[in-house]
Order: sequence, then C-alpha cells, then structure tokens
Amino acid sequence: MKLGFKIKSKKERFSVGIDLGTSSVKAVKLRFAKDTVELCNFILEPVGIEAREAIKKISQSFGIDTVNLGIGGPATVIRYVSFPRMSRDELKKAVKFEAQKHIPFSVAETSVDSYVLQPDLPDNKMLVLLAAAKKDFVNQRLKMAEEVGLKVNIIDVDSLALINAFNFNYPVSDTSEAKAIALLNIGAAVSSLNILENGIPRLSRDIHIGGNNFTHKIMDMLSLELKSAEEMKSNPDSAKDPKVATAIEAVLGNLGSELRSSFDFYESQSTSSVKKIFLSGGSSFYVSLQGMLVNLLGMEVEMWDPLKNFSFAQEIDQDKVKAVSGHLAVAIGLALR
Repeated sequence: MKLGFKIKSKKERFSVGIDLGTSSVKAVKLRFAKDTVELCNFILEPVGIEAREAIKKISQSFGIDTVNLGIGGPATVIRYVSFPRMSRDELKKAVKFEAQKHIPFSVAETSVDSYVLQPDLPDNKMLVLLAAAKKDFVNQRLKMAEEVGLKVNIIDVDSLALINAFNFNYPVSDTSEAKAIALLNIGAAVSSLNILENGIPRLSRDIHIGGNNFTHKIMDMLSLELKSAEEMKSNPDSAKDPKVATAIEAVLGNLGSELRSSFDFYESQSTSSVKKIFLSGGSSFYVSLQGMLVNLLGMEVEMWDPLKNFSFAQEIDQDKVKAVSGHLAVAIGLALR
C-alpha cells in the first residue's frame, strides 16, 4: 500500500487505472518519464455495458495488458489505528491478530493490508492505516480482468487512490502548523469523505448519499421521469428554478449533517479542525452545489484539479479532458500506483 508518489524510474513506462463506478466507467493511461507524468489517454462513459466488457474495451483502446483496479463500497473498510512502535515485519505479524478488533468482517474472509503513516507518535506508538476488503469481492475483480486477458498490477481502495491523486497534485508545503482539509468525492450512489492532516489521512468513511439522491428528489418534487431529472440537475439554468434548489437543499442538508458529525469526531481526536473542503466526483458539478455547501457548513469549498501537475500527450484534447477531470480523480490515483 502506498500513499505517496515519487518518480523513481529513468525509463519511460506506462500505467492504467480503471475506476468502475455505479453510473460510469473511468479510465486513464499515464506515461512516466524521467521528470514528468503525462496523460496519454482517457475514457469516461456511462455504464451501459457489463463491467467485463468495459474493461475489455479499455484494454483494446489503450493497447495494454496490465491494469490497476479500484474497489469501494460496503465490501471495503479503512481504519486508522495506534500500534506500539515495531518493525515492518513485526507489524505484518501483528496485523493478522489485531485486524479483527478493528474491521467488521471475518479476517479469514478478508484481504488486509497495512501502512505506517506516522512512525513516531508519543508513548512509543505509531499510526497505522489498515485497509481491508472481502476476498470474494477482490477475487471477482481479478477474475473479471483475467477473463479478458489482463493482468492486475494492484487493487486499491478508491478512497486511497483519491488521496494519492490529491497529494500528487497538491503537495503539502513545509509548515509547523497542523492543517486539516477534507476531500469529498460525490459519486452516483456514495460520497467518500477523507480528512487529511498535513497530507496524512486521519479519517475515511463512505456516506451513502450521492447524485442519485439528488436526482430522485428532483423527480419527486417536479414529477419528472429519471432522464428529465438528470438533465435538469446538470443544466446550469436549473439553478434558477426554486423547486430544483429546494430539492437539492433537502438532500444537501442530510449530507451536511453527516459531514458535520464526521468533522466533530475528527476534531475530538485531534488538535486540528477542518478548514476547507476539496470537491470532486461526477455528482459534484451541479452548478449551485459548491455555494450551497459553503453556506451550509460555513467553510471554504473548492473544486480541485486532479490533472494540475500533469503534462498532456499531443493527441489529448486538453479542453475536453479538463472539462471532465473531476470525474477522473480515482482513476488517476489508481494509475499513479
């Protein structure tokens, strides 16, 4: 498991990350050179075909045989645990015994990995990230790739991929003051929240409120069909419709309550407080959502650019990819592995 990224190789190499979302498939192909990372290709399309076929289509389009895949949802969990200070080998052994205390799954049915975030806490402790996923879910993804002739380099939890992408584009500057920010990635079914303190993740959770909730609320309030409600949600002119604004605010109120409770929990465990939210995800683009969150939570909210520190291949339409870059954050984080 790797939460940072450094360009080590002098040779040119490629990496592909695939984010299989509930409403769309996102994939990016990166080229790593001596001192740059270049976006070579990308795919963003609605889920209209079976996931296996989507992966096959991507592999053919990108001309690759190895991929990095993301997993998320209720079959995965991330925990931040204080361990006695120990060596890496000792930690591997300890995790096998300690994991059951911290994850809601049977360890026998779970793949568990760990990463030391802070090795020098007071009282001879260290902060360790535990990531777990049900083996059946992991094996399904592996089998899916193998059936279309692909090798899987790594499988990563979506939230960790998102953190990788953010830290690559927004590295922490040296400062003695602890600063905490929140990454809010609003997907179709689930919004993922990650709180980072000086670039180090300290809290991760999934909130089961996403773009679908906004769409269904608009359907109910305006008596619309699904397609019409989706179009209205993404139409900038709809922000002027008071009924649409009321529908969005109703769902956003629930999301805001979940965010506040998460911030309160984090702040009860830390000397820092969350000062800013960075937004991403396919359902974060409703034209008034950013401003509504500012008013609701009383803090700065900013859309971040997952391609901020990348160069682009000549064949890439930069305007086109930048218009959808917020959708690609997880896929980019996966490809950076």
